[in-house]
Amino acid sequence: MGHSQADKAGSRERILKQAAQQIREQGLESLSVNKLMRSVDLTHGGFYGHFASRSELLAEALECALADSELQARSSGEAAKGRSYSAMVRAYLSRSHRDTPRTGCAIPTLASEASRAGDDVRQVMANHVEDFVATASQALGHEDDEQALVAVSAMVGALALSRVLGDGKRSDALLRAVRQHLLAFDSQPDNPTSE
Repeated sequence: MGHSQADKAGSRERILKQAAQQIREQGLESLSVNKLMRSVDLTHGGFYGHFASRSELLAEALECALADSELQARSSGEAAKGRSYSAMVRAYLSRSHRDTPRTGCAIPTLASEASRAGDDVRQVMANHVEDFVATASQALGHEDDEQALVAVSAMVGALALSRVLGDGKRSDALLRAVRQHLLAFDSQPDNPTSE
């Protein structure tokens, strides 16, 4: 019985990893249960032994994709140095991040589709966006997270648009312009709250 449970857990992990990779590369709507199950050498019928629905699979695969991108960000060189706000902005709005959507932050790649998906998928994305805002707020050293909300929105939007523009001069100019504006946040003093 233990071996059977271990096999089932291993199969579930393979399904999730494959689904996460596919949605990062091709989007949420690209996920076909039948094709996914064939790609991991399992039957379509076996899918329901692991997930109650395609929606549940999408939510869990999105969680896996977002967690993987966060893990890769934390293991980067900047993370090892303590990940200051300026290091975070520079790494996020870089050519190398723009040019590696398969391994970079999954938020710009999947946020638009997640906003139109079911509540469970939207909630997964919302949780990761909130974590990103909290990380930016902490890096900025502010109690009020308004600047962090602006910074995260600008970083995600700029990265998504730079990928649309490609790897040319216009895309580089977009990344540079947003990066310069966001780096100015780091030099602004905290605004004291009035009571």
